[in-house]
Amino acid sequence: MIGIFDSGVGGMTVARAVEQFCPGFPLVYLGDLARTPYGSKSPAMITEYSHRNTEFLLKQGAKLIVIACNSAASTASTFLRSHYSQSIIDVIFPAVAKAAALSQSGRIGVIGTRATINSGLYEQRLQSIRPECKVYSQACPLLVPLVEEGWLERRETKMIVKKYLHPLRDQQIDTLILGCTHYPLLKKTIAPRIGRKVHIIDSSVEVALHLKKILEEDEILRTTLYSPETPNRFFVSDIPSPVHALAGKIFGRTVLLEKADV
Repeated sequence: MIGIFDSGVGGMTVARAVEQFCPGFPLVYLGDLARTPYGSKSPAMITEYSHRNTEFLLKQGAKLIVIACNSAASTASTFLRSHYSQSIIDVIFPAVAKAAALSQSGRIGVIGTRATINSGLYEQRLQSIRPECKVYSQACPLLVPLVEEGWLERRETKMIVKKYLHPLRDQQIDTLILGCTHYPLLKKTIAPRIGRKVHIIDSSVEVALHLKKILEEDEILRTTLYSPETPNRFFVSDIPSPVHALAGKIFGRTVLLEKADV
């Protein structure tokens, strides 16, 4: 199975993209809603939570781990890769590769949680691919709680998004990375407020396409993970009332959410 974890419901956008682009490869998802958001936590706590999440997914039979949380990817990925022999994929590299290839002006914006932005990892990886590019980062700490509450279309959310994006519009970016897997749920709000000509990079789609390429190129891994008769499973560490509606909106169907202790 493919194991996917996030701090909340945002990683379900990754799970949905994996379903679409990697059919026949079952997944087990863990959303740590009891501790969301990770972006306001210390690096030590994010690493500890990521460690627990990975242990849980491996016990469920996962043979490959996708870190579907940008805060965890920017903080804990090095630890996880040094601690486990299983393949570990994070959401950052695929989004960076896409943005670096797509941007014509080299002026790239990144929005994410405080932990993701403070890590500087997006800027480091972008400049390692395109040293001449200019990266403009903006922490958006209120967006994850708004998504978790289901306030996707609320007037307050649109006002907050506009305020966060204003500095990036001033920098005349031509590409924007959604550096949090919650943010694709706000894409319809973000797009008109950043500008129609700005390319928006959805990290959930890019990581699913990256995983698809890995499976196509690695016959042993592909054979190990392929099991079309195995059902997908979705775990959460807490079940607040908005989560069922959000899961239904993401997947376009009713999703059975199982309670997990992590």
